[in-house]
Amino acid sequence: MQPQANLTRMPAWIRQNLGRGHRFPDTARAVQGLNTVCDEARCPNKGECWSRGTATFMLLGDTCTRACGFCAVKTGRPTWADADEPRRVAEAALHMGLSFVVLTSVNRDDLADGGAGCFAATLAQLRHAKADMGVEFLTPDFRACQAAAADLFAATLAGLPEPARRDLVWGHNVETVPRLYKEARKGAQYERSLDLLRLAAGLPGVAAKSALMLGLGETRAEVLAVLADLRAAGVTRLSLGQYLRPSLANLPVARYVHPDEFAAYEADARTMGYTWVKAGPLVRSSYYAEEIQDAQTDAA
Repeated sequence: MQPQANLTRMPAWIRQNLGRGHRFPDTARAVQGLNTVCDEARCPNKGECWSRGTATFMLLGDTCTRACGFCAVKTGRPTWADADEPRRVAEAALHMGLSFVVLTSVNRDDLADGGAGCFAATLAQLRHAKADMGVEFLTPDFRACQAAAADLFAATLAGLPEPARRDLVWGHNVETVPRLYKEARKGAQYERSLDLLRLAAGLPGVAAKSALMLGLGETRAEVLAVLADLRAAGVTRLSLGQYLRPSLANLPVARYVHPDEFAAYEADARTMGYTWVKAGPLVRSSYYAEEIQDAQTDAA
């Protein structure tokens, strides 16, 4: 069967920054031998972010146990197991001179802890190396072990020396509206994702974050309903971006959302009480994650 074509041509406002600033080579060297979502997910902001000296580290290998219709990361049976990865990630972050690190991973449904232990170990390594390091997790849904993952992250934070016992951002992306889950997020469940975000938001010192891709066929009413559900779950940080088809094997783009619509969604989100919002065609969940937008503490 022939792949379905995108319904409309890519508009002029989709401008990918392909430039390579002076810090790009240093970033490339620092992450050598590690996986980044910048590469594996074919992020359109790689040129910009690497030139700023930032990257999102992808833990637990490059093979996912799920096959989401929107994602470029390869699917299969993971074999990656590297007990030294947390130390190597911390070493790379220090080499890059980072003050804020985003950690994500593939889904690892083959692991009893879903990979939570690797996140926790990397957090500990980062904070022991640099006590004031800002850290954001962007995790899978930990479908078989959500409570255990939350307990582990809380214990890891509590077990750090006092100066390193800083706030943590815990992100998990709902990605799209519930009606489109069967096609776009195979193996995921909308309510399960909300359950995880409720757990994250309930932890002391943790700010919960989520993100959606627009342009898969959702309606404005559906998006606003999801934003309301996320706020009800305690989410305070939100990213909204345009879905861009990474390959012909992935879902087609149903619509390119105009920047004015993103601006309207951002205004709606702030009215709902979100304290940190990034919304725009090329926004991704970790885009400018280190940016401070609200003087209040998100986890309050």
